[in-house]
Amino acid sequence: MTSWRIKRIYEEPAETDGYRVLVDRLWPRGISKEAAHLDEWCKDVAPSTEARRDFGHDPARFGEFRDRYRAELKASGAAGALAERLADRPVVTLLYAAHDPRINQAVVLQEFLGDPRATS
Repeated sequence: MTSWRIKRIYEEPAETDGYRVLVDRLWPRGISKEAAHLDEWCKDVAPSTEARRDFGHDPARFGEFRDRYRAELKASGAAGALAERLADRPVVTLLYAAHDPRINQAVVLQEFLGDPRATS
């Protein structure tokens, strides 16, 4: 069973990160592809541009964003495909660029991937 972790892409990579997947639709500012140490960039699981813009990282809008993004994930099947593709990986770290470690799309995606009912 895969352990889904989250980490800000600007933090130093570590061996304990396992397989590193960027889950942002846009490339993070100020970091080179070499410094990112990515195994994969999975834009398909990122929230839509509209959802991201409406959210605007406003804590008051996070609940609405979470619901909308979960609906997008369910409808697209991209998260389920990611989970299936990486099922043999013991640790997968979902990388994000947002400043707040508690209010971002990786938090929602981690919850979604950890719920077996969501991705089936």
